[in-house]
Amino acid sequence: MTSVLLVHAVSLWRASLACLLSQDGSLEIRATDKGGVKAAVAECPPDVVVTDLECPHSMEVLTFMESLRADAEFRPGLVVLARADRTGDLRRAGDAGATGYVDKLGPVGSLGDAVSKVAAGGRHIDESLAFGLLRASEVPLSPRELRVLELAAEGESVTSIASALHLASGTVRNYLAAAIRKTGGRNRLDAIRLSRDFGWL
Repeated sequence: MTSVLLVHAVSLWRASLACLLSQDGSLEIRATDKGGVKAAVAECPPDVVVTDLECPHSMEVLTFMESLRADAEFRPGLVVLARADRTGDLRRAGDAGATGYVDKLGPVGSLGDAVSKVAAGGRHIDESLAFGLLRASEVPLSPRELRVLELAAEGESVTSIASALHLASGTVRNYLAAAIRKTGGRNRLDAIRLSRDFGWL
C-alpha cells in the first residue's frame, strides 16, 4: 500500500479529494489541514504528500516539505494541484521538491496516476502545465522574495512578515526592495500588481 497524506485547509475540498483518491485501492489516504502536517508526518511518515497550491497556507506546507529534503532518511514524494497561469506557485513547488504536477482544472483521473508515479520514484506533469513550468524557470524573483511579496500583498506589515518568516525587519525590507527592482515596479504596490499580472503571485 502507498501511504498518502492529503493536506488542504478547506474541509469540503479535503474530503472530496480524499474520496477521489480512495477509489484507488492501492492508496491509503490520510487527510489533514496545515496545522496537522508535522504531527501526521511524525506519527506515520507518508510515501507521498498531496497539496493544492491555491489552498490557504499552502506555501507553509511547501516550506515544511523543503525542510524534509535535508533529511536523507525520509524524503516523501510531493504532488501538487496547480494552475498553468500561476507560475510563481509552480516555481515554489519545484523548489520544495515536487515531482508530480496535476492541473486542478484537468481530468479527475490524473491525480491518482500522478500519486502512483511519484510513489514509484517517477515524475508526472500534466501536459497543460508544461508551458507554465517552463515559464516558472524564468521567474526573476527568488522563492524568498516571492514569499515576502505574497505576504505584503495580503496586507502584512514588515514587522509581521519578519515574525512569520523568522527574519529581521531590515532583511524583509531588502527582499521587498529587490522584488521592486526585479519587477520594474515603482513601489511595493506596483511590484505586487506587476507580479500578479505576470502570474507570479
